[in-house]
Amino acid sequence: MEYSQCRKKFIDTWSQLGVSWGISRTMAQIHALLLLSSVQINAEQIISELDISGGNANTNLRLLLDWGLIYKVQVTGSRCEYFVAEKDTQIIFKRILEQRKKKELDPIQTELQCLLDCKCDSVESKEMHKLVLDITQFASKSDKLLNQLIRTDSHWLFNTLFKVLN
Repeated sequence: MEYSQCRKKFIDTWSQLGVSWGISRTMAQIHALLLLSSVQINAEQIISELDISGGNANTNLRLLLDWGLIYKVQVTGSRCEYFVAEKDTQIIFKRILEQRKKKELDPIQTELQCLLDCKCDSVESKEMHKLVLDITQFASKSDKLLNQLIRTDSHWLFNTLFKVLN
């Protein structure tokens, strides 16, 4: 396969993966494009390359900035905003983990706490309370583990995990 075909395939594959993280296809495409780029890119270049609207590009660029997956850079003599991607894969996956935790685990923990306040008068409600308590405890342990993973030096963490897997 030629580089241009490989590049397109990577962008398509990364965008499919991004959807499974809970981000839009376009956000993942922009991220993939910036990951592959050896130089900074401005919004107009992204719009042209991916054939997307300006509003779509700007919205997704802001989201990528919020996630900490890309950065703005200044180019001397240019009034355009340019962007580069974080290239350290360990940092990338750590930031994705942080965002997934914030979007998925944190809200469910809040809801589970509310369910624990339900009155347990019947056999069914007591069984539900026990189930919710078990899930809450599991979610709490998962939260502690994820917080530890996020705080831990990512290079140490991934090196240790890879040693365990080998």
